[in-house]
Amino acid sequence: MKNIKRVIPRPSFLSNRRSSKKPGQAPGTLHFTGEKKLESVVMNLYDYDSEQLAEHDLSEIDDSKPYLDSPSKTWINICGLHDIEKLKEIWGYFELHPLIQEDILNTHQRPKVEEYTDHMFFVLRMMTIDEGTGELKVEQVSIVLSNNSVLSFQEDEYPIYEPVLHRLRSGAPRLRKNGPDYLAYALIDTIVDHYLKVMEKLGDEIEELENEILEKHHDSIPEKIHALRRKLIYFRRTVWPLRDSLNSLLREESHLIHEENKIFYRDVYDHLVQIIDGIENYRDMAMGMMDMYMSQVSNKMNEVMKVLTIIATIFIPLTFIAGIYGMNFEYMPELSWQWAYPTVWGIMIGATIGMIFYFRKKDWL
Repeated sequence: MKNIKRVIPRPSFLSNRRSSKKPGQAPGTLHFTGEKKLESVVMNLYDYDSEQLAEHDLSEIDDSKPYLDSPSKTWINICGLHDIEKLKEIWGYFELHPLIQEDILNTHQRPKVEEYTDHMFFVLRMMTIDEGTGELKVEQVSIVLSNNSVLSFQEDEYPIYEPVLHRLRSGAPRLRKNGPDYLAYALIDTIVDHYLKVMEKLGDEIEELENEILEKHHDSIPEKIHALRRKLIYFRRTVWPLRDSLNSLLREESHLIHEENKIFYRDVYDHLVQIIDGIENYRDMAMGMMDMYMSQVSNKMNEVMKVLTIIATIFIPLTFIAGIYGMNFEYMPELSWQWAYPTVWGIMIGATIGMIFYFRKKDWL
């Protein structure tokens, strides 16, 4: 008979991982490691100051030159990372460092913050939970900050930055008046706000699992707990390096982030600390749920064993009596006695009732 092994499906946020480059390739070698999610690269430009906002869809990066040469602030959001030649035009126009280019294409990059001569580079992960499947959905996001502009790169056209766009369109004075460093903060803060929503969803999932453990005792519970723990571990690996990178950024001088705006980056850092604390608490709760489930399984097994033991104990004297009178000795006085048969039955029934009464008195039944 063949052994049947149950396979737990690999979640999508851990699937399709490919190395950013082959062994021996030079640093800065361009190699896209993600999946093609759009037919073509989409570029949206937002140029603004305290008085006006201009929005344009760009077909070529050269179309942004009039806006970049003006004193206003410019934000260009690029969706789609599969067309390397198109992206090279963008990177060449903004003179991005080859290592920045490589990291943008490596969609499994570790979240980080790096400062170059003319740019500051942020790598983050956008995280949401699918309402239907409960699966963690992950998309890498890159942000490049310069003196008068912000570039943001994402794999898909998911409206990550809709809250920021709403603030720009509604004329939010702080966002409109501050420089590109404040815009970069607003984009990062929007992503971190999504982390808080993920935390809320995971909290609901933990609560549902606790109720399921207490009420249903399904065999699928260990698998669900394992999937939850895997989400929490991945979530922590996403948030922890970003927290450390922002902490280093706040401690150092930077010509791209003004001192008056560092307090907003510190607020993002505080949110990340809060999220990490929540993740640690949830991990402890997940471990506790597994212990609780195993304890309940053990208790259920003990109850079954107790019932079987009581049944076996009741039958011990009955088996003993039946065994004695089942022996084929020639001389057994009781066999010829008129009341032998009903007497044996009476003893057996009485012993059974007596033991049941005793077990109930001891609360074993």
